Amino acid sequence: MLKKLSSLSTDKRAWGLLFVSALSLEMGALYFQYVTDLRPCIMCIYQRTALFGVMFAAIPAMLFNNLITRLIGYVGWGISAIWGLLIAIEHMDIQTAVNPFFATCEFVPNFPFWAPLHEWLPSIFSATGDCGDINWSFMDMSMPQWMIVVFAIYSVIWAVIIVSRVLVKPS
Repeated sequence: MLKKLSSLSTDKRAWGLLFVSALSLEMGALYFQYVTDLRPCIMCIYQRTALFGVMFAAIPAMLFNNLITRLIGYVGWGISAIWGLLIAIEHMDIQTAVNPFFATCEFVPNFPFWAPLHEWLPSIFSATGDCGDINWSFMDMSMPQWMIVVFAIYSVIWAVIIVSRVLVKPS
């Protein structure tokens, strides 16, 4: 079983699936923003950025699958998935705070000065909503709760692949 999982990461199609899954979630986010008029808050934007991290991490290994590109993919995927999970948990904490007066978030994204994504692509990275608002739910779970599920799945799959790569000796 571990050998099969280990060999999965050497298949360009697996990296393509990772890319397509993250792209689909990004497209879903834009659908919610522009079609259903759900305004993203700053935490939503950070989660969106983490999804882009997962998506872009898959590109090198999807196009040129070798040891270096897979290492780049593993690092980007792991950092993005875990960071996204932490942000989604923090977002849920803001929404479920006992005293919402003290549970607030920023208004302007805190991107690095060398990559002001909210200025370069405001239609994707501009925050216009309030982190404490729960304007959507599905199966009694809010958007941040679903994003916890998404990022947890990405993180668990990443960890399983990493463990299988470490434990299985190449044939």
